[in-house]
Amino acid sequence: MKKENINQQKRKQNQDSKQKSGTSVSKNKEFAVITYLFLAIFICLMGYMVYFQMVKSEDFINSPYNSRQDTFADRVVRGKIMSADGKVLAETVVDAAGNETRKYPYGNMYAHVVGFSTNGKSGIESNMNFNLLRSHSFVLERMFNEIKDEKSMGDNVVTTLDSTLQETAYQALGNYDGAVVVMEPSTGKVLAMVSKPDFDPNTIAADWDSIISEDNNNSVLLNRATQGLYPPGSTFKIITTLEYIRENPDYEKYSYSCNGSITENDFTIHCYNNAVHGTQDLKQSFANSCNSSYANIGLSLDTDSLSDLCSDLMFDKTLPGNFETSKSQFKLTDESPESMKMQTAIGQGETLVTPLHMLLITSAIANDGILMKPYVVDHTENENGIEVKKYEPAASKQLLSEKEAKTMQEFMAGVVADGTASKLNGQSYTAYGKTGSAEFNNNKGESHSWFVGYAHREDKEDIAVVVIAEGAGAGSTVAVPAAKQVFDVYYR
Repeated sequence: MKKENINQQKRKQNQDSKQKSGTSVSKNKEFAVITYLFLAIFICLMGYMVYFQMVKSEDFINSPYNSRQDTFADRVVRGKIMSADGKVLAETVVDAAGNETRKYPYGNMYAHVVGFSTNGKSGIESNMNFNLLRSHSFVLERMFNEIKDEKSMGDNVVTTLDSTLQETAYQALGNYDGAVVVMEPSTGKVLAMVSKPDFDPNTIAADWDSIISEDNNNSVLLNRATQGLYPPGSTFKIITTLEYIRENPDYEKYSYSCNGSITENDFTIHCYNNAVHGTQDLKQSFANSCNSSYANIGLSLDTDSLSDLCSDLMFDKTLPGNFETSKSQFKLTDESPESMKMQTAIGQGETLVTPLHMLLITSAIANDGILMKPYVVDHTENENGIEVKKYEPAASKQLLSEKEAKTMQEFMAGVVADGTASKLNGQSYTAYGKTGSAEFNNNKGESHSWFVGYAHREDKEDIAVVVIAEGAGAGSTVAVPAAKQVFDVYYR
């Protein structure tokens, strides 16, 4: 009997031990799950902090809603903005009484790209605001300034802008409203950026009321290079051609007989000045900018595929780079009438682009399909010229394949050799491009003058240029000569 009791007690002890063991294992599992959960949250937080520090910190720091900027402005004299070749584009002058005045030695010439710092901020003055208000002067110097209750000198922002090219682009646009942008396709460096009409940042405070007046229709504060939306005209034929090549591997067999116009369902499109181009293949149609041929091509294209291509080429998207930009617009759908398909193929209809956008597409073509992120700040430095931060070239995306880029290079070379940009032929450099005449007032038949292209010579970096002159007519008459001035100065 005693033996049975002993056995029962042992069995009970074993059962209790198993229950405790099971409970312990269960608790251990729960603890492990909680530990892993907290570890995952910690890793996510650390990842976000690294992302914020590496990618988003400057956006937050330079936000106009960041009140820390006011604190820095009380202790630091705003730094200079300089061109790549050492010219002072903006500086703060302090008089004997300690009053600070922001000066812009070149006045209107850099108005939009450099911007202003009173009545709000724009351009580089806005994007690099915090950098200009930080001081990396020598530590002892900053300490002595604190003791003496004096301000330290802020860091300088050194841009990628070339003062000679900026002046050339500014003069080349003349009295036309519009924009000129110059960029290195291989790096993304912006060498010049001009927008007209412009303003004098030295007198922006005094002129503010008249500038923003409802009676002022010039929109002088709008940077037309990055924010101006225009019908692309025949420069869009770059995209139409790329889509046709994708859909038709045998594109070299294409042939069209142009008699000066094309009519479909009672809708007629004319070639510029009703020119009759005769029988042409695709390259000739592109070089001569034959509207009839491209309207014919537009009728044959797959609308969804063309829409996908435009999406890949950043239509209806924010462009890369630290610029205030407008989104280009592409609205063609399967439901669009044939007349709209014809117009879209030649860059009319409802399609709108910014000059910078067309420049980026062309730069990617010049760079064998790779789009580099455009940037306008090379580095920051302290008042003694010691570098604080360097901004390096960075690839944005593969915009088109290398094979497609090489093909488009051939087409754009033909525009210069035998087509509408022949004024660029026979120079010390080899030019590639596409002209455009973009109608914007159907009642008056007015058009903007477009050119977008690039140039190559073995001893220098390639440069890409976009020019739009509002209401100036054919691309070959105003935009091409303006681009030629830029190329000539760069390669002289």
